Amino acid sequence: MSKTVVTCALTGVLTDPAQHHVPVTPEQMAREARAAYDAGASVMHVHFRQQKPGMGHLPSWEPAVASEIAQAIREACPGVIFNQSTGVVGPDISGPVACMRAIRPEIAACNAGSLNYLKVKSDGSWAWRPMLFDNPVEKVKGFLDAMIETGALPEFECFDTGIVRTVEMYARTGLYKGHLDYNFVMGVESGMPADPELLPILTRLIAPGATWQVTAIGRANIWPLHRRTADLGGNLRTGLEDTFYLPDGSKATSNGQLIDAIVRIARDAGREIASPAEARSILHLQS
Repeated sequence: MSKTVVTCALTGVLTDPAQHHVPVTPEQMAREARAAYDAGASVMHVHFRQQKPGMGHLPSWEPAVASEIAQAIREACPGVIFNQSTGVVGPDISGPVACMRAIRPEIAACNAGSLNYLKVKSDGSWAWRPMLFDNPVEKVKGFLDAMIETGALPEFECFDTGIVRTVEMYARTGLYKGHLDYNFVMGVESGMPADPELLPILTRLIAPGATWQVTAIGRANIWPLHRRTADLGGNLRTGLEDTFYLPDGSKATSNGQLIDAIVRIARDAGREIASPAEARSILHLQS
């Protein structure tokens, strides 16, 4: 069976470092990236955080911050593939685009459609104020144009089946003409559930020759999903952005522990782990 590309999602958007072991500073990001890299991750998916004391739970789109973090990770992990988050609410994409131009990531997230981002607590109240994660076609086009300009492979983030089907439309209309790489985001409460039985359906909906992976969000339910992904030939991703819990239910304190766990799942399924050079070939990245 083909080798699998392993991605580590290091920190996430808003997770509070005062509550969880998520890295924020360039030094912390580099240390966590190195642990994940040593465990088998060849791709680092990175969100940038504000660096002032007490502000590390908030995102930053300052190119100087992005550059410092990118340099620290690349120095700590020779040959690593840098994957930049781009998600913003609203039409202004200037921050993510400025960071892409500053650091030239090999991969950049391209949220391929809109989602009502919702969660309800056990008492029936909203976990947060209901929000629309808006990704209309003109916004997607703006990101794709910037990715083409900077040489980044778009990783098409798909939160439901309709968004999966939309990606091929971007190719058919000429909005994007390169290799298609899908990321099935599963476990967001108002999106696709983290259900392994969905994967055969989703993989039938992707374009021929495309690569795909799963972002599995949650707790115990995500590990069977990772195993099914490995069985079906998909690429694998985990990290403190996606989960805080190991397969045995204990809480992870580092990204390295989570990558260790997903690598074991891959090998149990008969998959070997792609090196950074092999991952570049699998994902059709520009050299």
